[in-house]
Amino acid sequence: MKEFLLDVFFPKFCFGCQKETTYLCQDCRGLLEILEHTWCLCDKKPLQLPLDEQHGKCQRCRDKKISALYFALPYKNPVIKKMIYQFKYSPYVKDLAETLASLIIEHLIKIKKNTNEVFENAVLVPIPVDKKKLRIRGYNQSELLADQLANIIKIPVIKNNLIKIKQTKPQMELSKEDRENNLKEAFLLENPEELKNKKVFLVDDVYTTGSTIGECANILKDSGVKHIFALTIAREEFT
Repeated sequence: MKEFLLDVFFPKFCFGCQKETTYLCQDCRGLLEILEHTWCLCDKKPLQLPLDEQHGKCQRCRDKKISALYFALPYKNPVIKKMIYQFKYSPYVKDLAETLASLIIEHLIKIKKNTNEVFENAVLVPIPVDKKKLRIRGYNQSELLADQLANIIKIPVIKNNLIKIKQTKPQMELSKEDRENNLKEAFLLENPEELKNKKVFLVDDVYTTGSTIGECANILKDSGVKHIFALTIAREEFT
């Protein structure tokens, strides 16, 4: 009844064709072309990796703290860009989390990373936001994504351990170097023991230069976490 009333008074429109249906109708979803490969972590000209590749890095990016990045689509896709924007900015569409998380899951299936072996002894850790942004938006979009992913993957979400302790400037307004400086000492892991010997999957919406995920990975590595991966909806300018 609740869902029925919500659909009546607040109907959903497809972000692709604007048809009154769901946030992403089957026809528009079919046009998205979810990625069937992974790419290395290089900022410029990343390499497409073979499907049977066990590592998510090439020789150039082997020193990166995260072991691999899994993302469903390029951020330049106009439908995805629009959906992620409305997920993060006013007027907020909070329940886009389910649709967006399902795209990540579809990507994991296509690259054969949806196995028990991949997620054995693993946890999901959402990238935190500062208190001001949380107060304005009312939710952490990465946390909502992690909750939806956990419903399908069936692994725990660890919240309020990795936290943001410093308000930072919006990353989109900064250069790569400024992004890294902007995030220094911005995050804290309150209880390292909770993640000890765990395989950690950091969850975020978009991977741009990797500064945010990279800084969080630094904190985790310094606290003794050995295996760190990243799950995002999209990656910006990766080809």
